[in-house]
Amino acid sequence: MAQTLAGAVHSELSIKKSRFIGCVQPVADREAALQVVAALRAQHPGAAHVCWALMAGGQSAANDDGEPGGTAGRPMLEVLRHQELEGVLATVVRYFGGVKLGAGGLVRAYTDAVAQALLGAAKLPLQRLRACCCAVPYALEGALRRELAAAGATLGAVKHGTLVALQFSVVESDAPALVRRIDDLTQGRADWREV
Repeated sequence: MAQTLAGAVHSELSIKKSRFIGCVQPVADREAALQVVAALRAQHPGAAHVCWALMAGGQSAANDDGEPGGTAGRPMLEVLRHQELEGVLATVVRYFGGVKLGAGGLVRAYTDAVAQALLGAAKLPLQRLRACCCAVPYALEGALRRELAAAGATLGAVKHGTLVALQFSVVESDAPALVRRIDDLTQGRADWREV
């Protein structure tokens, strides 16, 4: 089962005078990941490399940032894949110490920096959400809102017309039971709409 991280976790390694500052963190998508990488470049202007790997479904990517091809980004991505993580960005900032590590040494250094950070990371199960929209008479709006809150649903747009239409999202496995409870609560007057 795919997992994500609860928050950012850092690591730091020194190998043959080079300093490797690793970080793993949850990100929503590639755009957010690129913003994090840009911020790291600004934060570490003297760093030789800012390598990264993103595991995010169809947006997954890896970047060696000038290191020999396949020695940084791809190995970091494999660590994330092996841990079955999703929606996670791994970054490693390298300050070059003057001693070349060779291809094998670079692969070990970058994978170790990510693996060390993951040792301290809290993992959360990744849950798929289902988007729903339910319209009810005005008199039932308060009861529906309370039911959604009790179910842990996230309320979205609310539109007031002849009926009150509430858009919400809920964990996919919890959706069928919530729909039944709402139908019971509204005595069949809930109008389920496409989102």
